[in-house]
Amino acid sequence: MFPSFFPNPRVFFPSILVWTAVAVIVWFTLGDQLAGMLGFEIPEESEAVLGLGHFTRPEFIWFCCFVLFFVVVFTAYWFITCPHPWQWWSVVMSAIILFSTYFSVQVSVAINNWRRPFFDLIQVAFNPDEEPVRPEQFYELLIIFAQIAFVAVLVFVLTRFLTSHYVFRWRTAMNEYYTSKWAQVRHIEGASQRIQEDTMRFAAIVESLGVSIVDAIMTLFAFLPVLWGLSEYVTEVPILGAIPAPLVLAAIFWSLFGTFLLATVGIKLPGLEFKNQRVEAAYRKELVYGEDNEEFAQPPSIAMLFGNVRKNYFRLYFHYMYFNVARSFYLQADNLFVYLLMIPTIFAKTMTYGIFQQVLTAFGQVSNSFQLLVNSWTTIIDLLSIRKRLVAFESAIDDKPLPKIDQDYMATGVER
Repeated sequence: MFPSFFPNPRVFFPSILVWTAVAVIVWFTLGDQLAGMLGFEIPEESEAVLGLGHFTRPEFIWFCCFVLFFVVVFTAYWFITCPHPWQWWSVVMSAIILFSTYFSVQVSVAINNWRRPFFDLIQVAFNPDEEPVRPEQFYELLIIFAQIAFVAVLVFVLTRFLTSHYVFRWRTAMNEYYTSKWAQVRHIEGASQRIQEDTMRFAAIVESLGVSIVDAIMTLFAFLPVLWGLSEYVTEVPILGAIPAPLVLAAIFWSLFGTFLLATVGIKLPGLEFKNQRVEAAYRKELVYGEDNEEFAQPPSIAMLFGNVRKNYFRLYFHYMYFNVARSFYLQADNLFVYLLMIPTIFAKTMTYGIFQQVLTAFGQVSNSFQLLVNSWTTIIDLLSIRKRLVAFESAIDDKPLPKIDQDYMATGVER
């Protein structure tokens, strides 16, 4: 799955974590000094900049240059020490996609900066005691939003285009690797499906989840300080009263609660999804053989195989039922949670409508980042089931025993 596309994965992926840790340490300890040495004038306390000026701030340009340097060094090291036929896609394109994810997060920050003046202007416009608001003020802010939105659309489209090619290149690498070992894996049940379909789905899901994880981490780095700063407007929260950084603590608690809840109620789903793919593959295989040989796809065998399909689907429906109940109740409660927190502050009148909108956005961004497992649990279930199927390929290629679930099926031909 990974060696076909990445150079020496057992070392490559830990090296990413180590090199990232080094970059973070250097950034927070020597970042300002290096910026000054290189001529970047970084203000001690930078104010929010509206519009495209957010992306031309000295601190933003310096950060981009800093990241570029560490990426070039990392890439050069792997190109020299462990050349790989897919290195331009697995190493360089991975870095480009991750940076575009960071840029998308910064677009969200720019939009959140825009919210305060825009919604404050609306509040003033509705207040008869305030000076009249000129329409030109609204038009100016709407034009600024349109500029940010144009950048957001451009980055999104380019990222999706590159990601699509990235996923197909990874699938191509796995396809070439597995087909070169066809003699060793052809006896595995559903071998053709695993090469044709599972490689495609595995690459797409891993890439999607990887980008989601990075996006969640970068969003936390970008919005946690914003949410921490906005907490000064929240005087107290229900039940607990006045506590430090209430919005940050509430987002962490609520997200951890949801993650633990869904991980607990959905613990059986990965195995059932894996078995579901297996019984479907066995049923399809029998029908395909029956097209060319009348000895296959006879009514008794068809009835038995479809019975396995029906049995597994009914078990899957049952377990998904209570999982969806828990997930739906949590997500509906999530829509109201931040408003519940803000009730004392709303009646205390300690913030404007624009700040209130910023709180809603920042809290949602932080909460969604912590809720990565909540939002992606069904995708993770699908990924785990696909990985179980591809592990059988890896075992056959490396002359290792098949996983127990494969051994049971090979011995009996039925699911347990």
